Amino acid sequence: MAIIKPFRGYRPVPERAEEVAALPYDVLTSEAAAQMVQGRPYSFLHVDKAEIDFPEGIDPYDDRVYEKAGQNLQKMIAEGIYVQDEKPCCYIYRQTREGRTQTGLVACVSVDEYLQNRIKKHEFTRQDKEEDRVRHVDACNAHTGPIFLAYRHHEDIRKMLNIWMEKPPVYQFTSSDEVKHEVWVIDDAAVIALLTMQFSEIPSFYIADGHHRAASAVRVAEKRRKQHPDYRGDEEFNYFLAVLFPDDKLMIMEYNRVVKDLNGLTPEEFLQKVEQKFDLEKRGETAPEPEKHQFGMFLQGEWYLLTARDMLLQEAEPTERLDASILQKNLLGPILGIQDPRTDERIDFVGGVHGVTELERRTQEDMTVAFRLHAVSIEDLMAVADAGKVMPPKSTWFEPKLRSGLFVHVIEP
Repeated sequence: MAIIKPFRGYRPVPERAEEVAALPYDVLTSEAAAQMVQGRPYSFLHVDKAEIDFPEGIDPYDDRVYEKAGQNLQKMIAEGIYVQDEKPCCYIYRQTREGRTQTGLVACVSVDEYLQNRIKKHEFTRQDKEEDRVRHVDACNAHTGPIFLAYRHHEDIRKMLNIWMEKPPVYQFTSSDEVKHEVWVIDDAAVIALLTMQFSEIPSFYIADGHHRAASAVRVAEKRRKQHPDYRGDEEFNYFLAVLFPDDKLMIMEYNRVVKDLNGLTPEEFLQKVEQKFDLEKRGETAPEPEKHQFGMFLQGEWYLLTARDMLLQEAEPTERLDASILQKNLLGPILGIQDPRTDERIDFVGGVHGVTELERRTQEDMTVAFRLHAVSIEDLMAVADAGKVMPPKSTWFEPKLRSGLFVHVIEP
């Protein structure tokens, strides 16, 4: 069963919501964040990336940065930028981008369900990134960025949320990237109880985005449990903040690759090796729209369409059938010498939201060849997670991004 829990959220007052809401901490560099907060003293980036409040060059992992994050959050509460709901609530968060809408329920989910793998993962996490968020949550005594979870859609839940959204939203604004954000507060205990029962019929949640934040929330919970050996299980630190989206309304964009050089090969030699595994079709200046098991490739100012031959598609494991795995196993690794895309500095990744022009630009500036992939489906992601496997690195780019700062979950009074 999938457990959800309402909570007394700290939220910005409506007239400050647009100013407070910020992109997730991990999609911005410190430099970009510092630019973005110019003239925005209450941007949540002052909490999520508090290094921007120090002189340039400070180590973002300095103890003072974490202390500042907690202080900035408390300052916004003290100044009335944030208020806390009087009773436990759930929330509806709707985002609309280019005419497409995704609607999620904001609630807390169970640390124990994560530990029991009923909140399923599809990525490895890095110890250093986990540690960063552990220190951040500890310093703020709060979960400040929601984890993006998916579930197999449930029509009764959809109907319940649609009925509640007939009321006026408490927040409604359009961010600079042309995403419309709307929020409703569900404060009716009977409705929350019904939603809780409906979610209990769902066997699993799936982490779509936020693996490091989820892992760090669990580590903080385990730490607090040791500090409170008589804990009951209903304390707030036993739950973490999430937005729950039905799988049939999510959009995953492709996550593309650019590589610095051809591993000592001439372009002609490189193309010859590629043709040993892929059917190759020159497309000139027109970027192809690759289908599953196809790849767009940009080299020396020209686009090619690569189609994987049948012999590459016989793998039984769901992870190995993914296009990112096929490209890695048959081209990036053996031909270009990229053995570990997680650590190799010769490869970089470009989210599909940036378009093909960004791939072309990178090959003209600091890279040599670019690859455009077909987007992974949510069904593929769930199949990998159900099999207990992990996706290749940088496989999914979810859009639009959830804003941080609209909901804060305090974990101890």
